[in-house]
Amino acid sequence: MDVFLYVFAALFSVINPLGTVPVFVGLTSEETKSERNKTSLLTGINVTVILLISFFAGSYLLKFFGISLNALRIAGGMIIVTSGFALLTGNFSKHKGMKNKKVKADLKDREKFSLTPLAIPMLAGPGSISLLITFQQEFSSVSDIITIVIAIFTIGILVFIILRSAHLISKFLGGSGINAISRIVGFIVIAIGVEYITMAIMNVFKTLSLSV
Repeated sequence: MDVFLYVFAALFSVINPLGTVPVFVGLTSEETKSERNKTSLLTGINVTVILLISFFAGSYLLKFFGISLNALRIAGGMIIVTSGFALLTGNFSKHKGMKNKKVKADLKDREKFSLTPLAIPMLAGPGSISLLITFQQEFSSVSDIITIVIAIFTIGILVFIILRSAHLISKFLGGSGINAISRIVGFIVIAIGVEYITMAIMNVFKTLSLSV
C-alpha cells in the first residue's frame, strides 16, 4: 500500500489531469458530447499504454536510440510550445493539419486529440516518463511491479473520469468563454513547454560543469 500511494501520488502530481481540463475544453469545443466522451476514453487508454511502455521499456528505448532524458524533455517541451502557440493564435486546427479535406475525412474515424497533445506530451510527458524510468530502477520485486502497474491503471481511469466531466463548465461559459479559455490556456501551455526546455538545458550545463 505504501508503494501504491507513493507511486500514485507522484504520478498524479506530475501528470496533473486536473490542470489539463481547460486544455481539453479548448481543444474539443467543436466536438459533440459522444465525440468528447470517446476522446476522453481514448486519452485515458493512451495515457495508460504510454505509462506502461515507459515503465517496462523506457530505459531500454532511450539506450537503444541513444537518447538522454534531457533530450527527451527538450523534444517534449518543443511539442508543448507549438501546441500552445496554436491555441493562443486560434490556429490549432491548422496546426494539426485538420484544414486538409482528406485529413478531415480521416478524422471522422478516429479522435483528433486523444494521442497528441493530450496523452503525450500534456499528460504522459517527459516528467512522467522519466519518473517511471526511475521507478523501474528503484523497484524490482514482483509485488512492487504489480503495485506500480495497478497505480498506472488507476491514473488512466482517473484521467478518463476527469476529462469526461471537463465540458460541464462549457454550459456556463459559452462559445466566447471557451475561446477565451483557449487563448489563456495557450499562453500557459507555452510557459509549460518553455519550462521543460529550460530545465533540460540547465541540467545539460550542470553536467558539463561537473565534467570540466
